[in-house]
Amino acid sequence: MDDTATIRIGNENYTLPILVGTEGERAIDTRKLRAQTGCVTYDEGYGNTGSCQSKITFIDGEKGILRYRGYPIEEIAENSNFVEAAYLTVYGELPKAEELRNYSRRILRGASIHEGMKNLFNGFPTNAHPMVILSALLNTLGSYYPELATNDRAKDLENFDDAAATLLSKVRTVAAMSYRMKQGLPFIAPKPKLSYCANFLHMMFSEPYNDYVLHDDVVNALDLIFLLHADHEQNCSTSTVRMVASGGANLFASVSAGVCALWGPLHGGANMAVVKMLQDIHDAGDDGSDFIEKAKTGETRLMGFGHRVYKNYDPRAKILGEAAEKVLAAMNINDPLLDIARRLETKAREDDYFVSRNLYPNVDFYSGIILQAIGIPLDMFTVIFAIGRMPGWIANWKELAESGARIHRPRQIYQGATQRAYVKMDDRK
Repeated sequence: MDDTATIRIGNENYTLPILVGTEGERAIDTRKLRAQTGCVTYDEGYGNTGSCQSKITFIDGEKGILRYRGYPIEEIAENSNFVEAAYLTVYGELPKAEELRNYSRRILRGASIHEGMKNLFNGFPTNAHPMVILSALLNTLGSYYPELATNDRAKDLENFDDAAATLLSKVRTVAAMSYRMKQGLPFIAPKPKLSYCANFLHMMFSEPYNDYVLHDDVVNALDLIFLLHADHEQNCSTSTVRMVASGGANLFASVSAGVCALWGPLHGGANMAVVKMLQDIHDAGDDGSDFIEKAKTGETRLMGFGHRVYKNYDPRAKILGEAAEKVLAAMNINDPLLDIARRLETKAREDDYFVSRNLYPNVDFYSGIILQAIGIPLDMFTVIFAIGRMPGWIANWKELAESGARIHRPRQIYQGATQRAYVKMDDRK
């Protein structure tokens, strides 16, 4: 197969190289197109644009494949946990036993935040969205570790290990504190001996002198949600992290921007939309049957089914679907919304209308159900997503910083007014 592409503009032919990825993906290298032709490419939403070359995550949406650093997500989910998956995502290799022990110890014991940061929560109104607080506090966190957030790329890379561990550990604490502030509850100190997810649930739900009862199936399900969201190629928030980092911004500032991008309902809010849909169905007195029929005619939209990337089954959904059953059974929950969810899933998987269109339940459908069952409030769903995505953001920051890439500066096709003379106030009509 040719390793070049020819583009014809007017009467001129231009030859451009083709880049080939390790999994056979092919891309026309247009980096010199404007210099050679005076033209740029137009790709609104960047759906056909490769913005970088990366070694972190591989997705084949047509085949339903997701791999972290070459390892299938199914194998990671079965054999690993979030902390180990974070190490793999950030550093590129599975850790040896001693490496994992040291890494886990570093993260598990670093959850406490500076006392001065606790005062910052008082500056937010009680109705502030947790994502507002998370973004602001992650950026602020860098100011408490000025040696880790210098905006001097060489220094920030030199101290990368400390910065990455600090963020992975303390993001849970900030998230839990934002929840408790809104509930008017006292902050709960972390327990270093608890696992990553168990400690987060402890800081969320424990009361003074009355610790939250940790159930293994609940802890494991939350760990699985984090693990399955650790990275997902160049999505909106990850691309934002790389964009901000390309200007030389430190890791804390870059992931703070990622939180803002993730907050959007078209990105991180999908599992919230699932629960809202279930509530609307319940409020209408429907068991899901009418809603399914309306979805088939276009009157309603079935949230949590299908995926922009996966044209087959979302590989994460099957894994999380099994975890959802364990959580619901373990907690012995009798929730009409969860009954509706089960009915929607069954009907959609059996109905040829949805099967023929590959509209299978995706990871957002099951994560919404699990978080609802655990008792995570709806406005915290995206915060959970952000905690899980932190390894991917960190890994992409590191990859870009080490690559020496130029600052990202997309072009545009200007469609505004052409040059015109300024009109003084008295002459404007």
